Amino acid sequence: MKIKRALISVSDKRGLEELARGLNELGVELISTGGTAERIRKAGLPVKEVSEITQFPEMLGGRVKSLHPNIFGGILAERKEEHLNDLEKHNIGLIDLVICNLYPFAQVIAGSDVTEDIAIENIDIGGPSMIRAAAKNYKYVTVVVEPEDYRLLLEELQEKEGSVSYDTRRYLAVKAFKHTADYDALIYRYLSNYSADEEKFPEILELSFKKKMDLRYGENPHQKAALYQDFRVLEPSLVQAEQLNGKELSYNNINDTNAAMELLNEFTEPTVVAVKHTNPCGVASAKDIATAYNLAYESDPVSIFGGIIAANRSVTKEMATELSKIFLEVVIAPDFALEALEILQKKSNLRLLKLPGLSPSARKPALTMQKIVGGLLVQERDLGSLEQAETKQVTEGELEAATRADLEFAWKIVKHVKSNAIVVAKNKQVLGVGAGQMNRIDSTVKALTEAGDKAKGAVLASDAFFPFDDVAKAAVKAGIKAVIQPGGSIRDADSIAVLNEAKIPMLFTGMRHFKH
Repeated sequence: MKIKRALISVSDKRGLEELARGLNELGVELISTGGTAERIRKAGLPVKEVSEITQFPEMLGGRVKSLHPNIFGGILAERKEEHLNDLEKHNIGLIDLVICNLYPFAQVIAGSDVTEDIAIENIDIGGPSMIRAAAKNYKYVTVVVEPEDYRLLLEELQEKEGSVSYDTRRYLAVKAFKHTADYDALIYRYLSNYSADEEKFPEILELSFKKKMDLRYGENPHQKAALYQDFRVLEPSLVQAEQLNGKELSYNNINDTNAAMELLNEFTEPTVVAVKHTNPCGVASAKDIATAYNLAYESDPVSIFGGIIAANRSVTKEMATELSKIFLEVVIAPDFALEALEILQKKSNLRLLKLPGLSPSARKPALTMQKIVGGLLVQERDLGSLEQAETKQVTEGELEAATRADLEFAWKIVKHVKSNAIVVAKNKQVLGVGAGQMNRIDSTVKALTEAGDKAKGAVLASDAFFPFDDVAKAAVKAGIKAVIQPGGSIRDADSIAVLNEAKIPMLFTGMRHFKH
């Protein structure tokens, strides 16, 4: 199909002048709208405004400009006698090529200060209509929605004396329908956030993510991978972080850093989280961030090597000096002091990520998803906390305020450890972690072994109930001062009896935190 007349209306104006110049050199008549027409005209190229074709001015602040029979008749007409007679009767010219992309809705809603009114104003109406019309009529009309395809278009037009092949037109039409489908899905997902009666688990689950980057590989070098952004998530997230140093992030870096941030967001006081393979290996809260890091490092100075560090305060010079002493993959924080950057940027491979706004209050309810072969597991995000739990002391023994604070600290952490999960902590510092074992006593032994003599006077947290009294007996033997767990085992009485005899207070939360 020879291209004689093109309609161009683009928000993304990359490569516009080169495209328009190439079409003009091929003798293609150009029709355009608003800012696109102005850019073409400034490039010294002839262009007709859409209003000249429609004989009707733009109105409603630009909301109505291309929605007119003189435009859509020219796009939708099949090259057959009946349609061509209709066009002649109404003095409508054929349009052979539509180049259009849409208002940047995704970028707009990604802004931190976007309102619903601003978002709605950036919902494109005429653009999707033109794209769909051209794609529907791909047997006769070529449609291009991505600047990356301009070169393909121009090269084919030059090689085929102003024509585009059927295969290319169909290929571009498929891309166009995907473009509008993704756009509509994004709008739906954004607006459904504001609906009080939104169905949490709809019959058809619409997902829309924008690729942010290709990754070098996945969990292993033989697996390909990419990172996609969910624009409906408005809280601070890893895909919004600014990288200040280091080589590109890997799949495992991203997964581990996200795990560190999820745990970090449990805390308001200065806290540092160290993560290895998505499990916390060191966590501490303190009066200042440098002290918190030193305590988190001391939690497990072996496992922290090659790990991820997340802090909820700006990294200071003092903290950076300590960070620089070991090999780390990623450090993420709200900001970095200038002196801290000067120290850490000397380590060329260390990825530094700046992400302001991390806090428990920033977290929003959402769905989490786990892909399985042939399906998708979907559940609510685990935002459960002790404030929502019906906590009760089920054993004898005095529970001091400082000990209860340690129990609450350990409970926040065990929630983010892979099941079966056990955490031993004291003075708001993790001393031992047991993660991902096939039975709870093995996790307990691991956590208590890591803690060593420091377990005396510490607290122990479990993500799920004790199926037997073996964990309670191990806690007593190690000198644990207090225990927190969900309760609910048919053998709860056995564990209660063991701790009662030792006068060790135990809290039942009634809330489980499995993490597989």
